[in-house]
This record gives sequence, C-alpha cells and structure tokens, in this order.
Amino acid sequence: MSTSAVEHAPLATSVAFDADEMIVSLADGRRLAMPLAWFPRLSKATQTELLNYQLLGDGEGIHWPGLDEDLSVQGLLQ
Repeated sequence: MSTSAVEHAPLATSVAFDADEMIVSLADGRRLAMPLAWFPRLSKATQTELLNYQLLGDGEGIHWPGLDEDLSVQGLLQ
C-alpha cells in the first residue's frame, strides 16, 4: 500500500511591516521577510495604506485596494 502526501497551497495569515521589510506569516508557521524595495508600489505607500490589505482566497493572495497591488503567496515563495 502506498500513501501520497497531500499538497496544500501556502496560505498567508497576516502581513506586517517594519521600516524596510514586509513580513508575511503563513498558516504553516513560516514567516517570509522581503525588502519593501522589491515592491515599488508598497515601498512608496504610507503605513496606513500598507496596513489596508485584504487576504484573498483564504490567504492565497494579498490585495491592497488603495494601491491596486496584488501578490500571491506562491509567487512570494518562488
């Protein structure tokens, strides 16, 4: 009898920011920290605009309505 691992898409649970980085917490316990400089729209945004995000598809993506910016968690991992 063989078993196969069930693959789950990585899901974001929250997004935080410090002066230079975006930190995305994932449901499996990982935390991704990326330089804000990698994301021109986010790097120019105010703290209020950065914190106005929505998790899409149970956390598969992140959307900033005021900035017209969308990021996928899968894309961040690649």
